[in-house]
Parts: sequence; C-alpha cells; structure tokens
Amino acid sequence: MTDTMRLYAFNTGWFQCRPGYFIEGEEGDYLRGPVPSYLIDHPKGRALFDTGMGIRYRRTLADALPPNKFGLQWFEGQEIAARLRSIDVDPASIDWVINSHLHIDHCGGNASLPNATVIVQSRELAAAQATEEAGLYEAVDYATGQPIRAIDGELDLFGDGSVRIVPTYGHTPGHQSAIVTLPDGREVLLAADCCYTERNLDLMVLQRAVVDREAGMRTMEFLHRRRQAGAHILFGHDGRQWQGVEEGKPIG
Repeated sequence: MTDTMRLYAFNTGWFQCRPGYFIEGEEGDYLRGPVPSYLIDHPKGRALFDTGMGIRYRRTLADALPPNKFGLQWFEGQEIAARLRSIDVDPASIDWVINSHLHIDHCGGNASLPNATVIVQSRELAAAQATEEAGLYEAVDYATGQPIRAIDGELDLFGDGSVRIVPTYGHTPGHQSAIVTLPDGREVLLAADCCYTERNLDLMVLQRAVVDREAGMRTMEFLHRRRQAGAHILFGHDGRQWQGVEEGKPIG
C-alpha cells in the first residue's frame, strides 16, 4: 500500500464505431476509442474504477477486427490483471471495484479480482438483473461471486473526501462516476460512459446510447459545471484524449 494516494490509468482494449455512435449526427470513418480502467491506490486500500472486457473479447493481431467494423476487442497483455501486474500490483490486493455501470466493457475483468467488493448503484444492479442481453448486460461478467455493495447516490469511499462516487445517470439507469482529489488538491473526474468524449461535452450533445435523455442532459450539465470549476475530466472512450494519457504512471 502507498503512503499517499496515487491514481493510475490503463487502457484495457478498444471500442470501434462510427462517429455518429459517439456524437449523434456526426459522420466519417470509424473511430477507435480506449476502454479505460483506473487504479486508485490509497493508504486505506486499493480500488479499481471499471475493469474492461471479459476473455471472450480477446483477439490476436491475426484476427483483429478490421478498421471498418463495429465492435470490442483486446489483445494479450491488455487485460486488467496483466496491466496491474505490469506495475507490480497483485490483482488479489484490490479491495474495491467501482463499476461505473454493468455493461460488458466495464465489468468484464471483475472475475480476475477475487478479493474485491464491487460497488454499484442499486438501480444499475436491478437493471442488469432484469436485462440479460448479449453485448449489453451479461451475468457472466458482473455476477462473479464477490460481495456486492449496492449504493444509492453518493459515497465517500475512504471517508476523507479523496474518492467520491457520484451518480451520473442517463447512459444507463444507474451509471456512476468517481471524483478523485489528488494530494495536491486537483480534481480528476472519471466520467466513464456518462460522456464518451470531450467533444460531446464541448457541444453538449449526448452519445447515441442513452436510456434516459433528460437524466443524461442533467449529467452533462453537471460535468460542464465541474469542468468550469477546474476538474480534469477523463472521458469514457475518447481516443484523441487518450493520446495524452501516460498509462501505468501516476496521474498528476
């Protein structure tokens, strides 16, 4: 464990789609966005925010998705367990998994974190349990045997204000994000899929995949206010932003 909190970013795979899937109304060639996971190494414990995709999305370079095909994929060494080991963190040492939501590309690595307690909004867990759909909610990803802490609304994870879980509904019924306050006081907001890219927020335009558009726009307004107040937002699948992220190194 660390004597001061550190935040690390990893890409655990790729999400390919048309621009209009990310930002409604836009056209052009397929985009490739990252599938991020974040390690929060805190003196009181280790937490992961999202865990990527399950084993069935692993590919080799020989059978990689063509650049003009919609889909998800990861390659050997990108899975969250391998990413953790690359910085000498044992996956068994993770105490908490904060799943932004329970879609397949955000909880598929949960099974490789055997000692973690999963934190999810209760309404998100209910939605997943009521909707078994291939490529969306699949119990094989989120029902992996760990204890589940279902919450309603905000949670101060470590009791010191450094990691606040906040509801950001819209993309799914119970989507949540995390606000991490670094030791120097800077605020990093891990948005996940409440906002796919920075351009969505710049234009105040939702992505296509939103179950509650009114809630989604309220979330966008929340993000806008946090950004104006100085928060650095890390978006859900922003390939352009990810080019500036140093993976496996402390943020800040």
